[in-house]
Amino acid sequence: MYPRSFLNLFVSFLVFFSCKQEKKIIIELNKPVIDGMVWVPGGLYEMGASDFDQMALPHEKPKHSVFVDGFYMDITEVTNADFSKFTYETGYITTAERPIDWDLIKLQVPEGTKKPHDSLLKPGSLLFKKTQESVPNLYDFSQWWKWSVGANWKEPEGEGSNILGKENYPVVHISYEDAQNYCKWAGRRLPTEAEWEYAARGGKKDKIYFWGNISNSVSKYVNTWEGEFPVTNTRTDGFEKSAPVKTFPPNDFGLYEISGNVWEWTSDWYNTNYYKECKKNNITNNPQGASKAYNPNNPYIQEKIIRGGSFLCNDSYCASYRVSSRQATDPSTSLEHLGFRTVISEKK
Repeated sequence: MYPRSFLNLFVSFLVFFSCKQEKKIIIELNKPVIDGMVWVPGGLYEMGASDFDQMALPHEKPKHSVFVDGFYMDITEVTNADFSKFTYETGYITTAERPIDWDLIKLQVPEGTKKPHDSLLKPGSLLFKKTQESVPNLYDFSQWWKWSVGANWKEPEGEGSNILGKENYPVVHISYEDAQNYCKWAGRRLPTEAEWEYAARGGKKDKIYFWGNISNSVSKYVNTWEGEFPVTNTRTDGFEKSAPVKTFPPNDFGLYEISGNVWEWTSDWYNTNYYKECKKNNITNNPQGASKAYNPNNPYIQEKIIRGGSFLCNDSYCASYRVSSRQATDPSTSLEHLGFRTVISEKK
Protein backbone atom coordinates (compact mmCIF):
# COMPACT_ATOMS: atom_id res chain seq x y z
CA MET A 1 0.00 0.00 0.00
CA TYR A 2 1.24 3.49 -0.82
CA PRO A 3 1.92 5.78 2.16
CA ARG A 4 -0.76 8.42 2.74
CA SER A 5 1.59 11.28 1.75
CA PHE A 6 2.12 9.72 -1.68
CA LEU A 7 -1.60 9.20 -2.25
CA ASN A 8 -2.38 12.78 -1.25
CA LEU A 9 0.13 14.10 -3.75
CA PHE A 10 -1.23 11.83 -6.45
CA VAL A 11 -4.82 12.96 -5.97
CA SER A 12 -3.80 16.63 -5.80
CA PHE A 13 -1.95 16.61 -9.08
CA LEU A 14 -4.65 14.70 -10.90
CA VAL A 15 -6.98 17.54 -9.97
CA PHE A 16 -4.69 20.35 -11.12
CA PHE A 17 -3.14 19.08 -14.31
CA SER A 18 -4.67 17.92 -17.55
CA CYS A 19 -3.72 14.79 -19.47
CA LYS A 20 -1.59 16.93 -21.75
CA GLN A 21 0.65 17.65 -18.77
CA GLU A 22 1.15 14.01 -17.81
CA LYS A 23 4.93 14.39 -17.91
CA LYS A 24 4.77 17.22 -15.39
CA ILE A 25 2.58 15.15 -13.09
CA ILE A 26 5.25 12.46 -12.91
CA ILE A 27 7.96 15.01 -12.18
CA GLU A 28 5.90 16.66 -9.44
CA LEU A 29 5.08 13.34 -7.81
CA ASN A 30 8.77 12.74 -7.24
CA LYS A 31 9.03 15.72 -4.90
CA PRO A 32 10.22 14.70 -1.43
CA VAL A 33 7.71 15.02 1.40
CA ILE A 34 8.49 17.62 4.09
CA ASP A 35 6.60 17.18 7.33
CA GLY A 36 4.03 19.91 7.89
CA MET A 37 4.42 21.36 4.40
CA VAL A 38 2.82 20.84 1.02
CA TRP A 39 4.40 21.14 -2.41
CA VAL A 40 2.82 23.95 -4.43
CA PRO A 41 3.52 23.30 -8.13
CA GLY A 42 4.70 26.30 -10.12
CA GLY A 43 2.50 27.91 -12.71
CA LEU A 44 1.15 30.96 -14.47
CA TYR A 45 -1.79 32.91 -13.06
CA GLU A 46 -3.51 36.28 -13.06
CA MET A 47 -2.54 38.14 -9.89
CA GLY A 48 -4.88 40.78 -8.52
CA ALA A 49 -8.60 41.32 -8.12
CA SER A 50 -11.17 39.67 -10.36
CA ASP A 51 -13.00 42.08 -12.65
CA PHE A 52 -16.31 41.28 -10.98
CA ASP A 53 -15.06 41.63 -7.38
CA GLN A 54 -17.07 44.59 -6.11
CA MET A 55 -15.16 44.68 -2.82
CA ALA A 56 -11.76 45.07 -4.50
CA LEU A 57 -9.72 48.12 -3.53
CA PRO A 58 -7.64 50.14 -6.02
CA HIS A 59 -4.34 48.71 -4.77
CA GLU A 60 -5.53 45.20 -5.75
CA LYS A 61 -5.54 46.30 -9.40
CA PRO A 62 -4.66 46.06 -12.21
CA LYS A 63 -4.73 42.31 -12.67
CA HIS A 64 -1.46 41.11 -14.23
CA SER A 65 0.16 37.87 -15.40
CA VAL A 66 2.67 36.24 -13.06
CA PHE A 67 4.65 33.01 -13.20
CA VAL A 68 6.04 31.44 -10.02
CA ASP A 69 8.28 28.42 -9.61
CA GLY A 70 7.11 25.61 -7.37
CA PHE A 71 7.79 25.79 -3.64
CA TYR A 72 6.91 24.15 -0.35
CA MET A 73 4.54 25.98 2.01
CA ASP A 74 3.47 25.33 5.58
CA ILE A 75 0.13 23.55 5.64
CA THR A 76 -0.88 25.76 8.58
CA GLU A 77 0.11 29.06 10.09
CA VAL A 78 3.07 28.80 12.49
CA THR A 79 1.63 27.73 15.83
CA ASN A 80 2.36 28.61 19.45
CA ALA A 81 4.00 25.19 19.81
CA ASP A 82 6.26 25.85 16.81
CA PHE A 83 7.26 29.28 18.07
CA SER A 84 7.79 28.01 21.62
CA LYS A 85 10.36 25.52 20.34
CA PHE A 86 12.13 28.31 18.46
CA THR A 87 12.37 30.61 21.49
CA TYR A 88 13.39 27.75 23.79
CA GLU A 89 16.27 26.74 21.54
CA THR A 90 17.47 30.26 20.73
CA GLY A 91 16.43 32.45 23.66
CA TYR A 92 14.89 34.86 21.15
CA ILE A 93 12.96 37.84 22.55
CA THR A 94 10.20 39.21 20.31
CA THR A 95 9.68 42.84 19.42
CA ALA A 96 6.66 43.09 21.72
CA GLU A 97 8.75 41.90 24.69
CA ARG A 98 11.57 44.44 24.29
CA PRO A 99 11.89 47.89 25.87
CA ILE A 100 10.68 50.66 23.57
CA ASP A 101 13.26 53.09 22.19
CA TRP A 102 11.67 56.51 21.57
CA ASP A 103 14.75 57.69 19.64
CA LEU A 104 14.03 55.01 17.03
CA ILE A 105 10.29 55.61 16.96
CA LYS A 106 10.54 59.34 16.36
CA LEU A 107 12.41 58.70 13.13
CA GLN A 108 9.21 57.12 11.75
CA VAL A 109 6.74 59.85 12.72
CA PRO A 110 6.26 63.46 11.57
CA GLU A 111 8.85 65.91 12.87
CA GLY A 112 7.69 67.59 16.05
CA THR A 113 5.60 64.63 17.28
CA LYS A 114 5.55 64.78 21.07
CA LYS A 115 6.96 61.92 23.09
CA PRO A 116 4.19 59.80 24.67
CA HIS A 117 3.99 59.41 28.43
CA ASP A 118 6.57 57.00 29.83
CA SER A 119 3.74 54.73 30.97
CA LEU A 120 3.08 53.94 27.30
CA LEU A 121 6.72 53.37 26.37
CA LYS A 122 6.79 49.91 27.85
CA PRO A 123 6.87 46.53 26.09
CA GLY A 124 3.48 45.56 24.72
CA SER A 125 1.35 45.10 21.64
CA LEU A 126 -2.00 46.03 20.12
CA LEU A 127 -5.19 44.31 21.27
CA PHE A 128 -8.63 44.39 19.72
CA LYS A 129 -11.40 45.82 21.91
CA LYS A 130 -15.06 45.76 20.96
CA THR A 131 -16.86 49.08 20.92
CA GLN A 132 -19.99 49.64 22.99
CA GLU A 133 -21.96 51.06 20.08
CA SER A 134 -21.91 51.42 16.31
CA VAL A 135 -19.05 53.45 14.87
CA PRO A 136 -19.73 55.97 12.09
CA ASN A 137 -16.24 55.73 10.58
CA LEU A 138 -14.93 52.22 9.94
CA TYR A 139 -11.59 53.60 8.72
CA ASP A 140 -10.63 54.97 12.13
CA PHE A 141 -8.91 51.88 13.49
CA SER A 142 -8.05 53.59 16.77
CA GLN A 143 -11.65 53.01 17.84
CA TRP A 144 -11.00 49.30 18.37
CA TRP A 145 -7.22 48.88 18.56
CA LYS A 146 -5.70 49.61 21.98
CA TRP A 147 -2.09 49.52 23.14
CA SER A 148 -1.73 46.93 25.89
CA VAL A 149 1.39 46.91 28.06
CA GLY A 150 2.52 43.32 28.60
CA ALA A 151 0.72 41.82 25.58
CA ASN A 152 2.93 39.54 23.49
CA TRP A 153 2.90 36.10 21.89
CA LYS A 154 3.00 34.35 25.30
CA GLU A 155 0.31 36.63 26.72
CA PRO A 156 -1.82 37.17 23.61
CA GLU A 157 -4.84 38.72 25.33
CA GLY A 158 -2.84 41.02 27.57
CA GLU A 159 -0.70 40.84 30.67
CA GLY A 160 -1.60 37.83 32.78
CA SER A 161 -3.07 35.77 29.94
CA ASN A 162 -1.29 32.69 28.59
CA ILE A 163 -1.24 30.12 25.80
CA LEU A 164 -1.80 27.01 27.90
CA GLY A 165 -4.11 24.72 25.96
CA LYS A 166 -3.58 26.85 22.84
CA GLU A 167 -0.46 25.17 21.54
CA ASN A 168 -2.15 24.49 18.19
CA TYR A 169 -3.38 28.06 17.73
CA PRO A 170 -1.51 30.39 15.36
CA VAL A 171 1.17 32.43 17.11
CA VAL A 172 0.31 36.15 17.07
CA HIS A 173 1.81 39.49 18.13
CA ILE A 174 4.63 38.70 15.69
CA SER A 175 6.55 41.48 13.94
CA TYR A 176 8.22 41.09 10.56
CA GLU A 177 11.59 40.84 12.33
CA ASP A 178 10.25 38.09 14.58
CA ALA A 179 8.99 36.12 11.59
CA GLN A 180 12.30 36.55 9.77
CA ASN A 181 14.28 35.30 12.75
CA TYR A 182 12.05 32.24 13.04
CA CYS A 183 12.60 31.55 9.32
CA LYS A 184 16.37 31.79 9.74
CA TRP A 185 16.27 29.28 12.59
CA ALA A 186 13.98 26.91 10.67
CA GLY A 187 15.93 27.16 7.39
CA ARG A 188 12.96 28.68 5.61
CA ARG A 189 11.71 32.07 4.43
CA LEU A 190 8.58 34.14 4.15
CA PRO A 191 6.61 33.79 0.91
CA THR A 192 6.65 36.56 -1.65
CA GLU A 193 3.30 38.19 -2.17
CA ALA A 194 3.04 36.53 -5.59
CA GLU A 195 3.72 33.09 -4.09
CA TRP A 196 1.22 33.70 -1.33
CA GLU A 197 -1.64 34.63 -3.67
CA TYR A 198 -0.83 31.80 -6.08
CA ALA A 199 -0.94 29.31 -3.20
CA ALA A 200 -4.10 30.84 -1.73
CA ARG A 201 -5.98 30.50 -5.02
CA GLY A 202 -5.32 26.75 -4.97
CA GLY A 203 -5.29 26.48 -8.74
CA LYS A 204 -8.62 28.24 -9.25
CA LYS A 205 -8.79 30.93 -11.92
CA ASP A 206 -10.40 34.35 -11.58
CA LYS A 207 -12.15 33.61 -8.28
CA ILE A 208 -12.89 36.00 -5.43
CA TYR A 209 -12.44 33.45 -2.64
CA PHE A 210 -10.35 30.29 -2.49
CA TRP A 211 -13.53 28.19 -2.68
CA GLY A 212 -15.15 30.13 -5.53
CA ASN A 213 -17.38 33.20 -5.81
CA ILE A 214 -20.24 32.45 -3.41
CA SER A 215 -20.03 34.88 -0.50
CA ASN A 216 -22.75 33.27 1.64
CA SER A 217 -20.41 30.31 2.28
CA VAL A 218 -17.91 32.38 4.27
CA SER A 219 -18.64 30.94 7.73
CA LYS A 220 -18.20 27.42 6.35
CA TYR A 221 -14.70 28.07 5.06
CA VAL A 222 -13.24 30.98 7.02
CA ASN A 223 -12.91 32.34 10.54
CA THR A 224 -14.08 35.94 10.26
CA TRP A 225 -16.19 38.51 12.09
CA GLU A 226 -19.90 37.93 11.66
CA GLY A 227 -22.42 40.46 12.86
CA GLU A 228 -21.99 44.21 13.26
CA PHE A 229 -18.32 45.14 13.35
CA PRO A 230 -16.83 46.05 15.79
CA VAL A 231 -19.77 45.75 18.18
CA THR A 232 -21.23 42.24 18.03
CA ASN A 233 -19.76 38.98 16.75
CA THR A 234 -22.47 36.34 16.29
CA ARG A 235 -19.84 33.57 16.15
CA THR A 236 -21.62 31.82 13.30
CA ASP A 237 -18.30 30.16 12.49
CA GLY A 238 -17.89 29.08 16.12
CA PHE A 239 -15.18 31.52 17.20
CA GLU A 240 -14.92 34.96 18.77
CA LYS A 241 -11.23 35.36 17.93
CA SER A 242 -8.61 33.03 16.43
CA ALA A 243 -9.26 29.33 15.91
CA PRO A 244 -6.94 26.33 16.22
CA VAL A 245 -5.17 25.46 12.98
CA LYS A 246 -6.89 22.87 10.78
CA THR A 247 -10.33 23.93 12.05
CA PHE A 248 -11.66 25.00 8.65
CA PRO A 249 -11.47 23.15 5.31
CA PRO A 250 -8.22 23.52 3.36
CA ASN A 251 -8.03 24.96 -0.12
CA ASP A 252 -7.30 22.75 -3.12
CA PHE A 253 -3.55 22.83 -2.45
CA GLY A 254 -4.17 21.51 1.06
CA LEU A 255 -3.50 24.79 2.89
CA TYR A 256 -5.52 25.43 6.05
CA GLU A 257 -6.78 28.87 7.15
CA ILE A 258 -5.11 30.50 4.15
CA SER A 259 -7.95 33.02 4.44
CA GLY A 260 -9.20 34.44 7.71
CA ASN A 261 -8.03 33.49 11.21
CA VAL A 262 -4.86 35.65 11.30
CA TRP A 263 -3.06 37.87 8.81
CA GLU A 264 0.23 36.54 7.41
CA TRP A 265 3.46 38.36 6.63
CA THR A 266 4.95 38.28 3.14
CA SER A 267 8.44 39.42 2.17
CA ASP A 268 7.32 42.22 -0.19
CA TRP A 269 7.51 45.95 0.36
CA TYR A 270 4.20 47.77 -0.04
CA ASN A 271 4.31 50.12 -3.03
CA THR A 272 1.13 51.56 -4.49
CA ASN A 273 2.70 51.71 -7.96
CA TYR A 274 3.98 48.14 -8.10
CA TYR A 275 0.99 46.43 -9.76
CA LYS A 276 0.92 49.11 -12.45
CA GLU A 277 4.59 48.45 -13.18
CA CYS A 278 3.99 44.70 -13.39
CA LYS A 279 1.13 45.26 -15.80
CA LYS A 280 3.60 46.69 -18.31
CA ASN A 281 5.19 43.24 -18.63
CA ASN A 282 3.66 40.45 -20.67
CA ILE A 283 4.51 38.04 -17.83
CA THR A 284 6.40 38.80 -14.62
CA ASN A 285 8.53 35.81 -13.62
CA ASN A 286 8.96 35.07 -9.91
CA PRO A 287 8.38 38.66 -8.78
CA GLN A 288 10.14 39.64 -5.57
CA GLY A 289 8.04 42.73 -4.99
CA ALA A 290 8.90 46.42 -5.23
CA SER A 291 12.51 47.47 -4.66
CA LYS A 292 11.35 50.00 -2.08
CA ALA A 293 8.24 50.91 -0.16
CA TYR A 294 5.95 53.73 -1.23
CA ASN A 295 2.64 54.74 0.30
CA PRO A 296 1.56 58.37 -0.14
CA ASN A 297 -0.97 57.91 2.66
CA ASN A 298 1.74 56.87 5.14
CA PRO A 299 5.03 58.38 3.94
CA TYR A 300 6.95 58.10 7.22
CA ILE A 301 6.92 54.31 7.47
CA GLN A 302 8.42 51.69 5.16
CA GLU A 303 5.66 49.07 5.09
CA LYS A 304 5.52 45.38 4.27
CA ILE A 305 2.55 43.50 2.80
CA ILE A 306 0.38 41.15 4.84
CA ARG A 307 -2.16 38.78 3.33
CA GLY A 308 -5.13 36.56 4.14
CA GLY A 309 -7.30 38.64 6.44
CA SER A 310 -8.21 37.61 9.98
CA PHE A 311 -10.95 36.84 12.48
CA LEU A 312 -11.74 40.57 12.45
CA CYS A 313 -12.49 40.84 8.74
CA ASN A 314 -16.08 41.65 7.85
CA ASP A 315 -17.75 42.39 4.52
CA SER A 316 -19.00 45.72 5.86
CA TYR A 317 -15.63 47.36 5.25
CA CYS A 318 -12.86 45.08 3.91
CA ALA A 319 -13.70 41.40 3.37
CA SER A 320 -9.97 40.71 3.40
CA TYR A 321 -10.51 36.96 3.24
CA ARG A 322 -10.72 37.53 -0.52
CA VAL A 323 -7.62 36.00 -2.18
CA SER A 324 -6.57 39.29 -3.83
CA SER A 325 -6.85 41.37 -0.66
CA ARG A 326 -3.64 42.98 0.62
CA GLN A 327 -2.69 45.36 3.37
CA ALA A 328 0.30 47.56 4.22
CA THR A 329 1.77 47.16 7.70
CA ASP A 330 4.71 48.62 9.61
CA PRO A 331 7.33 45.81 9.93
CA SER A 332 7.79 46.63 13.62
CA THR A 333 4.07 46.20 14.29
CA SER A 334 2.72 43.31 16.33
CA LEU A 335 -0.99 42.68 16.58
CA GLU A 336 -3.44 40.23 18.12
CA HIS A 337 -4.44 39.01 14.66
CA LEU A 338 -1.06 38.90 12.88
CA GLY A 339 1.05 35.77 12.39
CA PHE A 340 2.81 34.04 9.48
CA ARG A 341 3.61 30.83 7.62
CA THR A 342 6.84 29.84 5.89
CA VAL A 343 8.00 28.46 2.56
CA ILE A 344 11.01 26.60 1.16
CA SER A 345 12.28 27.07 -2.39
CA GLU A 346 12.93 24.04 -4.56
CA LYS A 347 16.60 23.14 -4.52
CA LYS A 348 18.01 23.48 -8.02
